[in-house]
Amino acid sequence: MPIISEQQLKQILAAPAPGVYLLCGEEKLLLKRAARKLIERAGGENFPEFNRNEFPGLAEAARIVDAAVALPFFAEQKCVAVADWNPAEKSQEELDRLCALVDDLPETTALVLWYPTLDFDRKAAKWKKLAERCEKKGSVVEFKRREPGELKRYLAKEAEKQGCRLGGPAAGRLVEYAGTSLTALLGEVEKLCAYTLAQGQREITVQAVEELTPKTTEITVFLMTNALVAGNYEKTYEHLEQLFYQNEEPVAILAAMANSFLDLFRVKAALESGLTCMAPAEYAPEYKRLGFRLEKAMRAVGRTPMSLLSRYLDLLLEADLALKGSRLEPRLVLDSLVARLLLAGQEARG
Repeated sequence: MPIISEQQLKQILAAPAPGVYLLCGEEKLLLKRAARKLIERAGGENFPEFNRNEFPGLAEAARIVDAAVALPFFAEQKCVAVADWNPAEKSQEELDRLCALVDDLPETTALVLWYPTLDFDRKAAKWKKLAERCEKKGSVVEFKRREPGELKRYLAKEAEKQGCRLGGPAAGRLVEYAGTSLTALLGEVEKLCAYTLAQGQREITVQAVEELTPKTTEITVFLMTNALVAGNYEKTYEHLEQLFYQNEEPVAILAAMANSFLDLFRVKAALESGLTCMAPAEYAPEYKRLGFRLEKAMRAVGRTPMSLLSRYLDLLLEADLALKGSRLEPRLVLDSLVARLLLAGQEARG
């Protein structure tokens, strides 16, 4: 059976039959929720202590096989679930044993392999082998990150359940600041709802999101990059101080800065070639699901010349080498980098 959609899985969850189920993907919250429902319903209500066997990723294949081949106890079927079983860390013998179980699973057993924390690496040989066996013999569901539009609608529904309204602008700002992880976003919605209701209101405002939502490192760096390119000294250092206050690692800050400036460079190159801002997605696969980064870069790059963007990248490289190859205090390296970037911008603008 090929990879199935989340919608198809919802139909299966109404009455899951015996068989192999592999649940993986980046959106861990929805994956966990679906896996719990699948395990509970596939195991049935009769004698769950016997008909619902759950194993951690460290479990040996022999134990999983023994549980799977055992007959259900006073029930038509049973469920054996294994969380985060990492084939890359198992011997070939262990992997072959689990694959053999997938190939010849008893007709009374539902085998659920789910990955609540690990990412399923399809490019690695052992991961690929397990995935291909599960695709051939069972159902494979990949939970992908939601697009910003989907996230905003989802968050609005969650806020409504808690007695609040979350409009488009506030939801958009929340996604922009907190990232695309539903786990993190729902925590922020819960906090915003509690705050809003305590104020005797129901509408979650953009101002509340601004004041209460912590910004991810990537977002703070993006805002700092915008301010830097615009020559806004005060805002640039304000964001840099925020990153230091959050105890972000200098190497991580520099990496995020490099990504942000590369976005600007690629978008500028595309625009000057007569293409759209989305053109980099054709040769850089990571943009296929992060197109909003290119749109933001288009708004930020403005009239910044390519020569200046090239100079920025040179300075970032020098700072990277200084961080990794000198004994200078990392914070001093970043402070110096920001000053040199601002100076380069000032010189280019005359």
